[in-house]
Amino acid sequence: MSADRVEAIEALLSETEAAHGAYETAVLGGVYDQDWPAWYAAYAVDHGLGDVIGRDVTANDLAALLTRAYADFETTDRTEPWQAYVARRIAEEP
Repeated sequence: MSADRVEAIEALLSETEAAHGAYETAVLGGVYDQDWPAWYAAYAVDHGLGDVIGRDVTANDLAALLTRAYADFETTDRTEPWQAYVARRIAEEP
């Protein structure tokens, strides 16, 4: 796993987070989006995640991975941003 690939995934996750925040505000009226992994996954896939990781990925598969990875992140000591932790997990997937 290259550091450049992880950094690119992390940047895309940060972009996704910003876009999702705007979506929650504008469309959901500030209500927390319980289905955020599906939204994030669709956005990331639509914005080139497959090119960044060098393989095809579906939004459904990515949503499942985001759900697992974020749940695992919640149990860590959180010494790094969630985007960095999840980016590594995405990059490690076969």
